[in-house]
Amino acid sequence: NLSGREYALPADFEGELNVVAIAFQMWHQNEVNTWMPLLEQLERRLPSLRAYELPVIRSMNRFNQWVIDQGMRGGIPDRPTRNRTITLYLDKERFRQALGLPNENHIYVLLVDRQGRVYWQASGPYSPDEAAALLAAAEQHLAAA
Repeated sequence: NLSGREYALPADFEGELNVVAIAFQMWHQNEVNTWMPLLEQLERRLPSLRAYELPVIRSMNRFNQWVIDQGMRGGIPDRPTRNRTITLYLDKERFRQALGLPNENHIYVLLVDRQGRVYWQASGPYSPDEAAALLAAAEQHLAAA
């Protein structure tokens, strides 16, 4: 993450359920930001749920990764935001295919567990209907657990 902790995902997600906002383009941060107030509220309401931001960037050498991560750290002074931001440097096409994400036109917001099972998915900026569907999916899964 942007605080320096290494993760092996999805096993190292901290929540029983985790909401991940996956961004592929720099401008996607605007869409991620539309979801964050709700996700922070859900973390307070559902103690076993955690929220993460996952910027997905093409594979590159360690030095270039370090430069990008330093730039992102500089732009994010808030410690909780740094802690929940995990940059993924990988083959973007293979990643999207593995998750069934058709393109990079918008962000994707997924509700997942530590085994990588996806319980809910949406794309694009926040909407009240998608927010209600996310809450219902999270509550339903946690009630069944």
